[in-house]
Amino acid sequence: MKSLPGHVQQYSTSPVFTEDTVPKGLLKVHNTKSGVWGLICVSEGELDYIIEDKEKIILNPENKGVVEPEVKHHIKPRGAVSFFIEFYK
Repeated sequence: MKSLPGHVQQYSTSPVFTEDTVPKGLLKVHNTKSGVWGLICVSEGELDYIIEDKEKIILNPENKGVVEPEVKHHIKPRGAVSFFIEFYK
């Protein structure tokens, strides 16, 4: 699993989402802007983090998902889940 580079700093955090409140845009292929990193943090349950044309990673409270700038990806809840996303640049 990738990690955040040492030089980035957190600048924002999303609200906590569940399988019922996750924004539809996160379920479709999307990407962050140039220079923007994300860290998907699952509080409860599991979430599929799909990096387009590369890999699928199962996220849970012990396994966070690093979103690289401009890399196309989407997520898919695996049943009941709660999670949030930290943003860095």
